[in-house]
Amino acid sequence: MSGIAEVARLAGVSKSTASRALGGTGYVSDDTRRRVEEAAAEIGYVPSTSAVSLATGRTQNIGVVMPYLNRWFFAEVLEGIQESLLERGLDLTLYDAKPGTDGRARIFEDFLARKRFDGLIAVGLEPDDDEVGRLVSLGRPVVNVVGPTDSTTVVAIDDDYAARRATEHLVALGHRRIAFIGGQPDRHWAQVDRRRLEGYRTAMSDAGLADFTTHIPSDVTLPGGYASAVDVLADTRSRPTAIVATCDEVAIGAIIAARRLGVQVPSDLSVIGIDDHEFADMFSLTTLQQIPREQGRVAVELLLAHLTDPDRPKSVVRMKAKLVVRNSTTALDPRQSAVAVDGRDSVGAARQPR
Repeated sequence: MSGIAEVARLAGVSKSTASRALGGTGYVSDDTRRRVEEAAAEIGYVPSTSAVSLATGRTQNIGVVMPYLNRWFFAEVLEGIQESLLERGLDLTLYDAKPGTDGRARIFEDFLARKRFDGLIAVGLEPDDDEVGRLVSLGRPVVNVVGPTDSTTVVAIDDDYAARRATEHLVALGHRRIAFIGGQPDRHWAQVDRRRLEGYRTAMSDAGLADFTTHIPSDVTLPGGYASAVDVLADTRSRPTAIVATCDEVAIGAIIAARRLGVQVPSDLSVIGIDDHEFADMFSLTTLQQIPREQGRVAVELLLAHLTDPDRPKSVVRMKAKLVVRNSTTALDPRQSAVAVDGRDSVGAARQPR
């Protein structure tokens, strides 16, 4: 079997230089690294993980902890993390930490304590203080994709901005009775929902509509959005003309509820979400687009930067969501609308007849 000695001979370098070039340790010029990589590819040599670990003191493995594997946001973030790690020849160990389960407790009490990873990416955990302390005490770099910002580096969208922008879009369309659906104060991801709710309230206040502010609590799921929307839309006396949903799943649930109640979207009710979920286009949902896959890739880059420089300061990266206008929003009264519509999906959707 071809080994590092053969790679070194073909590249015209010493075995130690070849090891450094393939293992990413120590200084090696770009030209030398290229020659070594080409020689390794020529004979099909792949350094073993154990060999690289012995040479570098690292496992070449990144741990990823997330509460859900089958929900759109988490699956997309995981895709971005995996793509980025594969490009760098690094392994991934995935921990499924469902809230309130014995499995989550075991992950924090046992599996993570084994430290079989060089660094950790926590996705949407919003762990309690004890769990945050455990993550930090492991002595490995930690990056959060959505989560507490005081003790780790964080990657997330600017939730306040996204909700403000969504609300401002509806205000510009002439809406006044705008309700916010989403967020239970004692439920998972409450921190995200609070920021989005505050963004909505700020936009309503800035528009002089503070008296019309309405928060309708909801589970952050499609069924949760449906149930909450049924309740508020069934009352014709107080029915809003527009809804800002904390996420697209809640928004889609609200659209389904409206249809079943005979409320036309968007002529009777405008609905806007936050995410650009994979189902958003199917429901022609106007939304604030975030790109979870990109958040995963950025998390890997930041984690590796912390591994390279252990003294690197912790940081918070807030990515701006982009407004994508489809057919779920329209002007309450075309004469009151401040939104120019030209029929292009990324700028505005053709106004629906009233």
